[in-house]
Amino acid sequence: MARLAHLPSLPRLPRPPGPRLSSALLGATALELFVLAGRLAVYPFGLAPERGGTTPAEAGPPGTTDPPAPAPAPATTVLPAAPPVVLLHGFIDNRSAFVVLRRTLARHGRRPESLNYSPLTRDVRTAAGLLGRHVEEICARTGHSRVDIVGHSLGGLIARYYVQRLGGDRRVRTLVTLGTPHGGTAVAPGAGVHPIVRQMRGGSSVIEELRGPAPGCRTRFVSFWSELDQVMVPVGTACVDHPDLDAVNVRVTGIGHLALPVHPTVAAAVREALEAPEAGEDDATATGTTSAA
Repeated sequence: MARLAHLPSLPRLPRPPGPRLSSALLGATALELFVLAGRLAVYPFGLAPERGGTTPAEAGPPGTTDPPAPAPAPATTVLPAAPPVVLLHGFIDNRSAFVVLRRTLARHGRRPESLNYSPLTRDVRTAAGLLGRHVEEICARTGHSRVDIVGHSLGGLIARYYVQRLGGDRRVRTLVTLGTPHGGTAVAPGAGVHPIVRQMRGGSSVIEELRGPAPGCRTRFVSFWSELDQVMVPVGTACVDHPDLDAVNVRVTGIGHLALPVHPTVAAAVREALEAPEAGEDDATATGTTSAA
């Protein structure tokens, strides 16, 4: 399968953190607590659903009657705008988790939109259907036929189910996941209590469905995983490992699960992954890397 030239997949996964990583683990844990405090502070601001985004032609304030801009000269080539980016949060979270990533993408001309799904949602399949309807609405509103998606933790699993099992690959160009339990995790908060959390565990019906064949899947996957992610057990479960999928796994160092969507270096790497040329496009200027932070 074609690969993103500047984000090559890893040949094998390292062993889980051992004694040599104890100091790094302490630092990552301290950062996790700091991020958690910040997330709790901004959480209320992300509870309300996000208003629909606007296309460039709709960006003016309501009621403006400015004349349309003159048509470009015939010799001018107008490049199509980059596709919209949909941001999908993790379990018991909301769109406030992406404050850093949103700013990074917006500074580079992207138009990120967030989707809040209810923490009472009991099934990954139901949430994936909601995501599919949201993507269709975005495509109808913006005129784009495809979107990119960035999902953190459970959000990445929901997005993958939409792409792989509900035909979402015709709409999703690139799916970036951050600390997502693609292979199921042995550690999940509230495991055995919330049905959707049980679906994140290894051997669940959802995980087994995603192991099934996916011939001709058109979406490219970029999965960011951290060796210090204490929610992904084993850490390799956050990597996409499927023979039918065009997948690249990017190792992140020095941070844990909660920091993945808010770390500036990771945000920059996500932007680069979204801007990477698709198969067949010119990628001669790409440079290789296996680490994001």
